[in-house]
Amino acid sequence: MTEDGPPPGTPIDDVQLQDTAAMFGMLAATARLQIIWLLCDGERDVGTLAAEVGQSVAAVSQHLAKLKLAGIVRARKEGRRQVYLVEDSDVSEIVQIAVRHHQRRERRDRGRTA
Repeated sequence: MTEDGPPPGTPIDDVQLQDTAAMFGMLAATARLQIIWLLCDGERDVGTLAAEVGQSVAAVSQHLAKLKLAGIVRARKEGRRQVYLVEDSDVSEIVQIAVRHHQRRERRDRGRTA
């Protein structure tokens, strides 16, 4: 096993496998995925995120609490408000790769039907 995990083709131990699946579970909720995607571009407060995601402040706050507990985002005080930012750059990169991958597939599939 390397510092970053086992090389591809080598079985992953049960704990690492469960932790990895849990991380993907956090990303499975479309609202949380959208929140992380938006935070990849920079810090935002909960009100701004709620408006951009199209959900209530309370709902977005619950998503942020789960993401914070998972270590994916963190909050910092800016005056009287909390601003959120991505804490885990690896998760940010995974989300960006996944979105770009989907966009490329979509373009490719549209090209096939044209």
